[in-house]
Amino acid sequence: MTSLAVTMKGQVTLKRDLLQHLGIKPGERIEFDKLPGGELRVKAARPTGTIDKFIGRHAGKIKKPLTISEMNEIAASGWAGEE
Repeated sequence: MTSLAVTMKGQVTLKRDLLQHLGIKPGERIEFDKLPGGELRVKAARPTGTIDKFIGRHAGKIKKPLTISEMNEIAASGWAGEE
């Protein structure tokens, strides 16, 4: 079992091997479920966005051609459900 220290701000840093086990990459999110007895379930958060939300969010807003990088950023934020 892995033991981690809690900072004065109440933060915990997960070690690389734990993140790899969860399949988490930099910038991705982690979900926690509270269980009885003071336990937590930790899992990788998976995007829940829809293509309709992605298209609707950007409809009529593009005034100039986009670069591939800009398109990738828009797609990533749309699929992540970010407003």
